[in-house]
Amino acid sequence: MTQQEVTSDAHVSEAPRRKGLASRALGSGMWSMANFGLGQIMRLGSNLILTRILSPDDFGLMALVTSFLIGLSMFSDMGFGPSIMQSKRGDEPDFLDTIWTLKIIRGFLICLAAMVMAWPLAVFYDAPLFGWVFPVAATSMIVGGFLPTRIDTAARHLQIGRLTVIELANQLIGILITIAAALILKSVWALVWGNVLGAFAQLLMFRLFLPGHRNRFRMEPKARAEVMKFGKWIFFSTICGFLLFQGDRIILGRVLTLHQLGIYNIGLFLATVPAMLGSSIGGRLFIPMYREHPPTAGEDHRRALARTRAGLTALLLSVAVVLAWVGPPLVDLLYDARYVTAGGVLVAIVCIQMLQVIPISYEYSALAAGDSRGFFIMQSSRAVIYFTLVAAGAFLYGLPGLLIGQALSQVFCYPVTVWLARRHGCWDPRHDLIATLVALAAAVTALAGHREAIVGALFS
Repeated sequence: MTQQEVTSDAHVSEAPRRKGLASRALGSGMWSMANFGLGQIMRLGSNLILTRILSPDDFGLMALVTSFLIGLSMFSDMGFGPSIMQSKRGDEPDFLDTIWTLKIIRGFLICLAAMVMAWPLAVFYDAPLFGWVFPVAATSMIVGGFLPTRIDTAARHLQIGRLTVIELANQLIGILITIAAALILKSVWALVWGNVLGAFAQLLMFRLFLPGHRNRFRMEPKARAEVMKFGKWIFFSTICGFLLFQGDRIILGRVLTLHQLGIYNIGLFLATVPAMLGSSIGGRLFIPMYREHPPTAGEDHRRALARTRAGLTALLLSVAVVLAWVGPPLVDLLYDARYVTAGGVLVAIVCIQMLQVIPISYEYSALAAGDSRGFFIMQSSRAVIYFTLVAAGAFLYGLPGLLIGQALSQVFCYPVTVWLARRHGCWDPRHDLIATLVALAAAVTALAGHREAIVGALFS
């Protein structure tokens, strides 16, 4: 057989695989969008009901509790999900069982840490109830440790359909539990018990209705060594990620009252829809795409990734623009007078989000390639930039200063993200330039159009 025939056969055999990946990627993207969209509708409905039963102070306190729970989870994250998605052993029972066992150990350690931290944090924030609420809410982390690894296996193979249906059912059950608890307790404890009991329901649903490998306790040294090697940089990266994604609430918990923090959290809940949608789709879509078709492998791979990236960015910017324009009237329509200033907060944050979502696909290239060290360098650099600017702005000028710090951080963090993208051959400057011009034009017009609402929210 000639070299030309070999090459021709290779292209023929590769074509169905590319088509299969494209089909699965499209299906995964659609299911992820459906999951996010329906989930957000349910969360919004729950939010509207709960804000009429509970007070802004309850939401402010729970925002602090949730931020620290996420922080403990991120501070102990060893990248178990990405390990399964990118590893060559990602389908082997010994590997999966080792990760499951490590997850369970981690859940107990998180709960123990929460018990130790509860009262010092309650004193720091002058919120005595935090000392009781925080350790009870942390028991949900123990339950979460028992979630089966077949969740990540389904994502690894872009088999998202059944996973999405179960996740939406879980969310609905958790919401119904929380609303029932709110009607009975009429306090922040409703949010706590909704979270804990919802975690039990989630575990039961996944164990009963998601097919795949049945985990059992196992600790294979080889698998543990691989996870630790990959995960040590993920561990440090997620610590930085905590500062990036939860740092604002940790800082504002000291600067604002719980009432003001609760209102900020309502605006944030609606404003972060574009970034959350991007993470929901990107995490499940781009890691498998980068793994199976790295951009350095050929021009056809780069073009496929570029089209996918452009489509995702167009979707996220469209959602952000709509939210920027309908923000204040939407808040007026959905919430009572206690939350009216959340509309201005929403507009300000979503305009910042327009810049944040543009390079959102680049970071997954490092995880797909197993380059957790490069991912850590990016995250740590961005965390230092972000937290420095946001903390300085908040302590000098309160909420307006914090938002200015967030906006500036997007500008200074971009070169770091580009460094990682170029490292893996996926930087797309044309895409970034066009998207940035669109985002800036949309943000300027939205800020000008809602100037009074923004000034009222930030300086009231």
